[in-house]
Amino acid sequence: MPRIRTIDKGYQEYRETDPNTSLTKTALRRLIITHKIPSFMVGGKYLFDLDVLETYLQGSIPKVETASGIREIKL
Repeated sequence: MPRIRTIDKGYQEYRETDPNTSLTKTALRRLIITHKIPSFMVGGKYLFDLDVLETYLQGSIPKVETASGIREIKL
């Protein structure tokens, strides 16, 4: 089951598991806004999977493609 969190709660939980981390809340927010970590918005808040953050920080997350413009439909 995914551990979906807001940026504030996710950072707080990650900080508890790794108190000596160099990751800041601002850096986490930047990773989410630039789509390096998959996320979605509910209301005005970004939500993301905490497990995906840990995978990303280990260096093994696939690149997320964002759709923009007109895309070709493959039949």
